[in-house]
Amino acid sequence: MDILDDAFDFDRYDHVRPIRWTGDALELLDQRHLPFEVGYAACRDSDEVAAAIHALTVRGAPAIGIAAAWGVVLAARTIEAGDGAAALHALQPALERLNAARPTAVNLAWALARMRRVLAGAGTGWRDALEREARAIEAEDLAANRRMGAAGAALIAPGSGVLTHCNTGSLATAGFGTALGVIRAGVAQGRIARVFAGETRPWNQGARLTVWELHQDGIEATLIADSAAAHLMKTGRVQWVVVGADRICANGDTANKIGTYQLAIAARHHGVKFMVVAPSSTVDMDTASGELIEIEERDPAELLAFRGTRTVAEGVDAWNPVFDVTPHALIDAIVTERGVVERPDVDRMRAVFGR
Repeated sequence: MDILDDAFDFDRYDHVRPIRWTGDALELLDQRHLPFEVGYAACRDSDEVAAAIHALTVRGAPAIGIAAAWGVVLAARTIEAGDGAAALHALQPALERLNAARPTAVNLAWALARMRRVLAGAGTGWRDALEREARAIEAEDLAANRRMGAAGAALIAPGSGVLTHCNTGSLATAGFGTALGVIRAGVAQGRIARVFAGETRPWNQGARLTVWELHQDGIEATLIADSAAAHLMKTGRVQWVVVGADRICANGDTANKIGTYQLAIAARHHGVKFMVVAPSSTVDMDTASGELIEIEERDPAELLAFRGTRTVAEGVDAWNPVFDVTPHALIDAIVTERGVVERPDVDRMRAVFGR
């Protein structure tokens, strides 16, 4: 039986959409201003899309890939080319600028590679082919998220508590979410009784985005300080940590929002299970291990101020890596739309993803 055959009403728990294509512009729900201001930023060319990705107007690995795909569609409007091959050559600078917007999330390069392949094989109808591919990337992501939600929830015993980190919901995807998709499905099926979210410094994605998003769907969630996670696990109120991913290596090592690694260490110490949820587009079988992942670092000033007001004494410096890598040995399950990899290693990853 397909895992979705007896699934719940997905739309009941999925009201937020971060990406809207109007036909003239790409509208991105500006996540920098949530939860107090809900508004969309309109991007009318590919450079505006690249800037929005870099500035975290849109964020989350799958959403970044989708936005970049639509950025290519916008870039195509600025050139004249007789066929797809000529268009691909003319679009190369725009593709490179989009790809450079965020270096760690593999979905960005993956989506752009799909757009390149479509162009390479397209004839005179290459513009329509690009738009169809962008729509397909978005639709496939939503379908994959719903499948992952059902598959991940099936691993969780009824009545469990879960802790999540950063934002991995509709705001980070085409809809429904990855780790939050598992939480949505688990709550709907009575498997998840308690949801906790870390604040996720310094951009506070957990505090500003995750608990707000769950509130929109009527799911109760309790916010904790990032530094309270180990103590929470010690109380026994959490049985699973459920997180997303920005890149999953061939051996199962996983790059995710900074702070994920320490959650995995604390979870193993306390006997709490650790689940990574991400679409197969996040799996990078060309990267052997997490040691080879480029870790993005952002402006240290992000740590020295809150909402534009400096909170640290002048002269103090900061280090601001955006991601860390969780070794595969600390991961109990990787959930993708292709299947679940329990206790991931090279052989188990290859069994699902090849190579």
